[in-house]
Amino acid sequence: MEKKPFERPFIKKLHAGMPSKFGMKTHMEPITHIETVAVPDLLAQYGSPLYVISERTIRETYKKARHAFTTRYPKVQFAWSYKTNYLDAVCRVFHQEGSWAEVVSGFEYDKAIQNGVKGSQIIFNGPDKTDEDLKKAIENDSLIHIDHFDEMYSIIAIAESSGKRPKVAIRVNMDTGVFPMWDRFGFNYENGDAWDAINRIMVNEKLDLIGLHTHIGTYMLASNAYKVAAGKLADLAFGIERKYGVNIKYLDLGGGFASHNTLKGAYYPGSDTVPAIDEYAEAISSAILNSQLNPRNLPTLILESGRALIDDAGYLLGTVIANKRLSNGNRATIVDVGINLLFTSFWYEHQIFPAAPVSEHLEETTIYGPLCMNIDVLREAIAFPLLKKGDQFVIKRIGAYNMTQWMQFITLRPNVVLIDPEGKVHVVRKQENMELIRQQEVIPEHLK
Repeated sequence: MEKKPFERPFIKKLHAGMPSKFGMKTHMEPITHIETVAVPDLLAQYGSPLYVISERTIRETYKKARHAFTTRYPKVQFAWSYKTNYLDAVCRVFHQEGSWAEVVSGFEYDKAIQNGVKGSQIIFNGPDKTDEDLKKAIENDSLIHIDHFDEMYSIIAIAESSGKRPKVAIRVNMDTGVFPMWDRFGFNYENGDAWDAINRIMVNEKLDLIGLHTHIGTYMLASNAYKVAAGKLADLAFGIERKYGVNIKYLDLGGGFASHNTLKGAYYPGSDTVPAIDEYAEAISSAILNSQLNPRNLPTLILESGRALIDDAGYLLGTVIANKRLSNGNRATIVDVGINLLFTSFWYEHQIFPAAPVSEHLEETTIYGPLCMNIDVLREAIAFPLLKKGDQFVIKRIGAYNMTQWMQFITLRPNVVLIDPEGKVHVVRKQENMELIRQQEVIPEHLK
């Protein structure tokens, strides 16, 4: 007869009456498969920890977002935000679906070119564009979004020497009623800087001002803020048409749409508070359509959404290292996934699930990573079942930023696999090894 494992008894208060939408379920359903592939099989073949990306989820999420906007506005173009996840396999899925590329560095620009994106379908954002970056973008007919006057003067100087007319837009920051206001990037709408930049471009006559761009913030929970932003961009476009007789070809509303992750300190979960993509689409399209712009010559609406299109497609799989009791008696579970691999754990309360059926008893637990740092905490307090050494788990919604902001720190970065729509598993980034890490190091002769 097999001996049953010991489970420490505890007292849990039961609340009578109508259930709340949070507290009644005491059993945590495991995530045993990603698409059709069993979690234990993935970890056995590709190692632990392991990033997993669902190609099917990427494509379905993108199609849903595109449908939300194209049913409300006649001319829509998405541009994939490379900084959100610039693994080539991920980028190429979005490009296959028709998305352009939005980049914020020379490194990302080169990645987009190598992924087969036409120069004319690359949007170059960000405050740090070297003269070499600008020359390359101008030569390739890319869309350059000017962030500050010094950049504008550099572009004008390059245009004078090259004889080409750069295609440019200006980035506009503005008050949309959301605090804090993002005014670090671009030219301010309220104090007149935006019009100052527009006028300098128009009277110079060496640049083609073809667009207006704004990016009002990140993880935006107020869809009405986009309505304000779109209305102000449309107002600028109408003013340019009236003053200079020039029709702005596109309005770029940037990104910042929230995924369904829950922010730290939030009272309600993200699944209850995050606007649907249709709400963002309704706010933006209605503001442009209701503006004074000529309805027979509307600008193209460009969207640079990243997080909302990729977060749900990403999973991080791992294994329990140990359990222990802290000095206050609370349980701690130590796992092989650290904050160097899950950077977004600094601002999200990530959902973590066992990979197999476990006890129905939940206990408040702190989940630590394996790093020798006190800040290596994935969850400060989560109602979690007891997972023993060697048990496996799955972290949901990690597709955005974790594969660009990860760090090779104390541990090597693991494999990343993509599961295609047919259920085949592909390694899209190989795990690091010592040879790869050391090949960039140079040892002085006197230390050899």
